[in-house]
Amino acid sequence: MKIYFLGTGTSQGIPVIGSKHSVCSSTDSRDKRLRVSVWVTTEDASIVIDCGPDFRQQMLTSKCERIDALLFTHEHADHTAGLDDIRPFYFQQGAIPVYAHQRVLTNLAKRFDYIFENENKYPGAPSVHTHEVVNQHAFLVKNTTVVPINALHGNLQVFGYRIQDFVYLTDVKTIEDAEIAKIKNCKVLVINCLREEPHATHFNLEEALHFISLVQPKEAYLTHISHVFGFHEEIQQKLPKNVFVAHDNLVITM
Repeated sequence: MKIYFLGTGTSQGIPVIGSKHSVCSSTDSRDKRLRVSVWVTTEDASIVIDCGPDFRQQMLTSKCERIDALLFTHEHADHTAGLDDIRPFYFQQGAIPVYAHQRVLTNLAKRFDYIFENENKYPGAPSVHTHEVVNQHAFLVKNTTVVPINALHGNLQVFGYRIQDFVYLTDVKTIEDAEIAKIKNCKVLVINCLREEPHATHFNLEEALHFISLVQPKEAYLTHISHVFGFHEEIQQKLPKNVFVAHDNLVITM
């Protein structure tokens, strides 16, 4: 399995437009962060989780040429706004399989009605095959099993996903013990960590490290990182030896 970090930033990305913050002026490429997303490839499946406003740039940089499934965690724009850019994949593959909570599918159908339309469709518009993700119901992408993990982003339900020994969670603030049980014994955990200061809807550093200690993965990677968290190199120095700051275009092979 290969995990490619397409983006590791927050909803504004880094650098933030108009910001004078020192991290936004960093010359370290690891401090340049597109909106959060990940590309997972298994023996037979190419899976992208979330499709934000930087999706086109991410696909070109990563050289992703096929999507067997597009999984959504939730409907916020930094995770969904790039949906129109599935068009080149649609032209090559046909309708793209999309997996999400029914609430998210309904939201996307409203915002991107021309993609979900079945009658009098504009000739250049892409099409999707929609699949409702239901908690406690694993599903297959080709021969690869995907297990949904239910969590809360403040008061908003979000899905994380376990694919073999890899777990991806973003925009999480709270998660029940029964869902944590699905994560234990994973080899690689990716978890959101916005900053050091507390936040109403995201893990901060203390909460993320506590969660990692509960799950005890072999390795953990922090994502959905804000510029106020600090420089990549300085954050890394504060972390336990098995916890790493993810960065854009980082590739992990399992």
